[in-house]
Amino acid sequence: MKHFERKIYLASKSPRRRELLRQIGIEFEILQLRDHTQRGPDVGEAVLLDESPEDYVTRICDAKASFAWQMMRNRRLPLRPVLAADTTVVIDGKILGKPAGTTEAVEMLRQLSGRTHQVMTSIALYHQEQSWQLTQISEVTFDDLSEQTIARYCATNEPYDKAGGYGIQGAAAVFIRHITGSYSGIMGLPLFETTQLLQEAGIRPI
Repeated sequence: MKHFERKIYLASKSPRRRELLRQIGIEFEILQLRDHTQRGPDVGEAVLLDESPEDYVTRICDAKASFAWQMMRNRRLPLRPVLAADTTVVIDGKILGKPAGTTEAVEMLRQLSGRTHQVMTSIALYHQEQSWQLTQISEVTFDDLSEQTIARYCATNEPYDKAGGYGIQGAAAVFIRHITGSYSGIMGLPLFETTQLLQEAGIRPI
């Protein structure tokens, strides 16, 4: 009879990913990767020269999972599966990260207005010296956004901790004319694909 783990580590500070794991009944603890240390972030997120968006998001996700796996071992924490994810928004082959401020957020939404872009979320799972990874890609089509709409949205707190400067689960839902792919993937954790990885590692979702 196959043994099923009851709890995993999540290497992410995203409240959306926590919510999505709870939605499918997965128990977890957070392994917090730091953005600021004396040596810089635990995992640098700079794009490499000539690196494609899909290669980028896959590399960063794997680096987060690997770092968190080593952190668990170095801290002599109970050995559990480690799940990491990374999401990026792409338009015209260009990666849109998290906006640093209002000017950048406004510019991102102007680029997305009236157009279709890609949301790429890579997930990686480390468990018992094995690892699994896949990247899910969705397409999102925005309605035309007026300057007033963009300004009002960027006056909220919502754009500033999200790739592409918007969150599909928040007020920006009214911008979206159509999606193809995974709603939960656009949020930051594609649940169908995540469940596939968890089952590979013998972890039972709901």
